[in-house]
Amino acid sequence: MAPPLSRRSLLQAAALAAATPAVVRAGAGPAVASAAAPAAWTVRPFALSDVTLGAGVFADKRELTLDHARGYDIDRLLQVFRANAGLPTGDAVAPGGWEGLDGEANGNLRGHYTGHFLTMLAQAFASTGERVFAEKIGAAVGALTEARAALRAEPAVLSVPGPFGAAAQQGRGSYQYVDLPAGVLGGASAVTLAAWVKPTHDDAWARVLDFGDDTIRYLYLAARNANGVPRFAVTTGGAGGEQGIDGTAALPTDRWSHLAVTVADGTGTLYVDGTAVGRNTAMTLTPAALGTLAHHWLGRSPYPADPVLAGAFGGFDVWSRALGADEVAALRTARPADTPAGRGDLASYAFDETGGGRFADASGRGLAATLRRTWGGPSHPGFLAAYPETQFIRLESMTGSDYTTVWAPYYTAHKILRGLLDAHTATDDDRALDLASGMGDWMYARLSALPAATLQRMWGIFSSGEFGGIVEAVCDLHAVTGKAEHLALARLFDLDRLIDACAANTDTLDGLHANQHIPIFTGLVRLYDETGEQRYLTAARNFWGMVVPTRMYGIGGTSTGEFWKAAGVIAGTIGATTAETCCAYNMLKLSRALFLHEQNPAYMDYYERALYNQVLGSKRDLADAEKPLVTYFIGLSPGHVRDYTPKQGTTCCEGTGLENATKYQDSVYFARPDGSALYVNLYSPSTLRWAERGVTLTQTTGFPNEQGSTLTVGGEEAAFALRLRVPGWATSGFGVTVNGRAVPGDPAPGTYFEVSRTWRPGDVVRVAIPFGLRVEKALDDPSLQALFHGPVLLVARDRATEYLELGLYRNAALSGDLLPGFSPVPGEPLHLRLGTTEFAPFFEGTEDPSHAYFRRTEPAVVFGTVDSGVANPARADGTSLLDEIWSGAPFCTKAALVTRVRATVATWVTAGLLGATDGRTVVATAERARFVA
Repeated sequence: MAPPLSRRSLLQAAALAAATPAVVRAGAGPAVASAAAPAAWTVRPFALSDVTLGAGVFADKRELTLDHARGYDIDRLLQVFRANAGLPTGDAVAPGGWEGLDGEANGNLRGHYTGHFLTMLAQAFASTGERVFAEKIGAAVGALTEARAALRAEPAVLSVPGPFGAAAQQGRGSYQYVDLPAGVLGGASAVTLAAWVKPTHDDAWARVLDFGDDTIRYLYLAARNANGVPRFAVTTGGAGGEQGIDGTAALPTDRWSHLAVTVADGTGTLYVDGTAVGRNTAMTLTPAALGTLAHHWLGRSPYPADPVLAGAFGGFDVWSRALGADEVAALRTARPADTPAGRGDLASYAFDETGGGRFADASGRGLAATLRRTWGGPSHPGFLAAYPETQFIRLESMTGSDYTTVWAPYYTAHKILRGLLDAHTATDDDRALDLASGMGDWMYARLSALPAATLQRMWGIFSSGEFGGIVEAVCDLHAVTGKAEHLALARLFDLDRLIDACAANTDTLDGLHANQHIPIFTGLVRLYDETGEQRYLTAARNFWGMVVPTRMYGIGGTSTGEFWKAAGVIAGTIGATTAETCCAYNMLKLSRALFLHEQNPAYMDYYERALYNQVLGSKRDLADAEKPLVTYFIGLSPGHVRDYTPKQGTTCCEGTGLENATKYQDSVYFARPDGSALYVNLYSPSTLRWAERGVTLTQTTGFPNEQGSTLTVGGEEAAFALRLRVPGWATSGFGVTVNGRAVPGDPAPGTYFEVSRTWRPGDVVRVAIPFGLRVEKALDDPSLQALFHGPVLLVARDRATEYLELGLYRNAALSGDLLPGFSPVPGEPLHLRLGTTEFAPFFEGTEDPSHAYFRRTEPAVVFGTVDSGVANPARADGTSLLDEIWSGAPFCTKAALVTRVRATVATWVTAGLLGATDGRTVVATAERARFVA
């Protein structure tokens, strides 16, 4: 094994791979080390700290997210971790949605959002240097360190004020209960059970107590039944044989209530706060009839779906007789020892301990109780999560998808791990690395013990087996720790049937969940970096080609209702749930990862498309302290209104949305490892500090409102090639000048235009990138089209819920540009009007109903403003005569256009698609018409 790189260099390599900041401390210079980049990379990225955003749409969008991050209470994100560990949560309220126990699927994804938030904070700190972000990172890492330590230890009592002194808190989400010794009922033929309880949530069927064998022989007292009132029941024949007593009113939450049950001589009575609220005079079952029972629990039910009681116990006593009504009433006002009843003779717990995990029994029988977790505890000291390890354990035996039971635990682990790695890289906090390394150790301990067939089954399960980008994160962890187990762990996530199919360029994506699978391939690229195994890179490259463009909408997004359909089906999948935002985030990451190995301009053409359209458009242009205001789906159906607060917040897409908005500059520039070339991929106002060459490069541009960019060189003199991306849409007029002199060459669309020279401070490069107004046709329905101005998709703002029918050839320029048929909207850049319909950039984060696609209708052959009066014929595939003519654009002169018209008309007349007389009329019309260049 080769000698390891320094720890610092490894940190930087991992940071660059993940597009997160390299180590940055106050006053520190740029932190980039090209030597640390994987040998497989043919270019390397720059750290976020090396690229400063200038004023423009990216900076404006980012500021909305930064402002949200500055003010958001980090303790809210940590609430679920602290609760799971049995730690105090204070007054913090979990963010809700997928992060709270009341969210979808009982919040079985909780913790993922905290990981996203950590990554966002790390990126924000690297980009801005603001200490507030580092302080929030430090607070979060400290709390997570405490939570892991608490999980490693036996649960300890959380003491809170009770009705007569201290009481024992059972935090919601802690999964803690009190385990009583087996003899607590003593085989009594008469009994009184009394407890002080303070519910903090209105869960149905949360048990105050449950003594039984399983779900056949038991007695229980529930704080709320299905009707919301207390219920006591005893049975030897399961639920159908219960002899029960129901209360009459719900117990209040966040207030102490005294509950008591007496059973004797065939009568059972339920008391609430000293008053009898229910009686059953046919209760023949007593503890003696139950015999020896397996469990005696306070706060826990034997039914897996029942919640653990959230609240506090202020006392619990058991008597071997039925107390009288006066005795029960007296218990409401004093401790049992200070009432006529005295302490319970079978058991008596005050719950006034302020530490430890044992509760003393004052009955004289020595039946000390123990505080336990329903799931026992972690299988490995590195375990860290916001829910029990049972989510991971259950996945190992699942054969079908059920996200209400198990919801993507390794996906959640990925987000936490990624956030910790990014936190460590940004602030050099060793606690974060220790937590991340521990998570890697724990996952390896779990997964390495499983048969290969089990792993393949797990990772093939929809939703439950989803693991996000964990392979990428684990590879980055391995780059830092050098632990062989961590690299071995990364390979344990191989989903062979998918990898092998894509490596063979066999498309099996139809019917798959898109976002479950896209990040798998980013991980495979990193695995290739670490292992050199070619099938990983080949699979990822082929997979990208299966999505772009055959499953891609005009905005760069993919998926419908989260799933893929057959390749080439675009129009047939458009609806309100197209283009899940996470998919765009992950496709950007994959495109970037592939570009590090092969500088195919198509990767950056896609990157620009998705970034300037879906990603920017997914963020609402509004500040909000509570929510990040990011879309989940961006519906492309006619008249769709974007939903910026999906599913009550904290979804996967809002998490990735936080990350998107704090790394807009991550792919503007790349450099060859030897410093011989600098790639400019995006025309974005920004300043690059290229430390290795001592060079700065400042882009000044209003792009996309400006059709070009000015790049000014600063720093030291240096020789290198400046490689400027020629966008695939830039079909005419792309040009470059250096210090005012034109650079010769033929800049073909979809290539890089290279300017190689010795650069000196003050050199100015001007890049002209004329926009054209053009359409893109849906692959499966050419009449369904999207309108683009340069890189920007323009949406029609209209409340109609049917596709708008528009004709665009009238007044088309000789270049093929459709712009002359539109008029600009004064004071609104990139806003155009066609008749009464206004078009606006997709990236504007508004709630206006919009149309990303329209129905193209060109009923008559029109050139310029002259209507030939001839119907526009079409072939069987939908291609019209005008389509055929204008596909030959650009035309250098009107004569060239007329020549194209004559040739096309002749072909169509010969094919019987157009009459000879109409053909002559069409040619004559073209000859009379006037055209702009």
